[in-house]
Amino acid sequence: MKLGTLAVFAVLAGTLMVSACANTIRGVGQDTANAVNATQSAGHKIEKAAQ
Repeated sequence: MKLGTLAVFAVLAGTLMVSACANTIRGVGQDTANAVNATQSAGHKIEKAAQ
């Protein structure tokens, strides 16, 4: 296998890994935002019930 071909495969593999990490980080951010929203909603419900 020539060095140029190997370099192309390495770049493609690196690109795939970076895009996978971006999707994972984005998913974690969305999960965190959903957890915050659920916690706030529960707090509002408790506040209304206490009144």
